[in-house]
Amino acid sequence: MVSVVDPDTKGLYRAGGISAIVLGISYVVIIAVYVLGGAPPSEAEQWLKYLSGHTTAWWTILGLSVLTDLLFVPVALSLYLALKHVNRNAMLAGAGFMVSFVILDLAVTWPNYSSLIILSGKYAAAANDAQRTAFVAAAHYASAVLTSSVVAVYAILVPSLGNLIIGLVMRKGPFGKLTAYLAVISGILGIVSVVGPYFVRALGLAIVIGSALTTVWVFLVGYRLYRLGHAGS
Repeated sequence: MVSVVDPDTKGLYRAGGISAIVLGISYVVIIAVYVLGGAPPSEAEQWLKYLSGHTTAWWTILGLSVLTDLLFVPVALSLYLALKHVNRNAMLAGAGFMVSFVILDLAVTWPNYSSLIILSGKYAAAANDAQRTAFVAAAHYASAVLTSSVVAVYAILVPSLGNLIIGLVMRKGPFGKLTAYLAVISGILGIVSVVGPYFVRALGLAIVIGSALTTVWVFLVGYRLYRLGHAGS
């Protein structure tokens, strides 16, 4: 472990490790809040009715999700620096998929969720049917975007490809076989959940298992990165 640590990057490893641990904790909280609030509907008006009764929960989910997206940046950079000696090109691709996911998620997913949450408050406070109809019409675009298959591609497929590539590289790095194979398996499950539409019944299970494995992987990555940051000290 000591041989692969550049003393000039120890601070970044520690930052990446702490970011990964906070990211993992945030994931656990998001999952808990989501489960307690129940799965949201897909239709625009039902979205507004649902969100008007779960505003606090969804602002919490949104805020923590934006935080996790931002935390992925130091994690991706730390992983690249820690594993570039194994396969620089593969790590560029893996970290690139991670950062691409972050950019798309911040630019598309959470602004549309924010719009729906705000519109749900206005819908609940509307004085008549005409106003409610106007708010429903305004919610159709955000609802359509969030239920689009394109969202599944960048929100699930893109980071899953990053996990898979990074996991394959990790097999020869300082992170251990368990951490590597968790990344590989979660990456494969994420890819299957998006590109395997003929196995509809298995898709939901693949997403759930993949998400759980990713959460465990993030904690392990955080622990390993933090140790790298103290290697040789």
